[in-house]
Amino acid sequence: MQGDTFTLVGFMILMFAAFYFLIIRPQQKRQKQQQSMLSDLKRGDRVITIGGIYGVIEALDEKSIVVKTESGALLRLVRGGVAMKQEDEVTVQS
Repeated sequence: MQGDTFTLVGFMILMFAAFYFLIIRPQQKRQKQQQSMLSDLKRGDRVITIGGIYGVIEALDEKSIVVKTESGALLRLVRGGVAMKQEDEVTVQS
């Protein structure tokens, strides 16, 4: 009877540890990387918004950024609206 209790408690601890290392910890790591990227944004960076709009940062302050699109339109976004920095595209010549 007491062995079953220890087995159950051990199994629950093992399940929590697996849940933590497979789900919670990687999510925290991604969130930390996203926050770091948002805080490192500067004028001239090429970005992609959450909505899929490509643009270049024209101005920024603590809470918002102004992005210039290819058509020349200026969009004001909250910093959290930036999904990622756009990497330099490498063209392949044949």
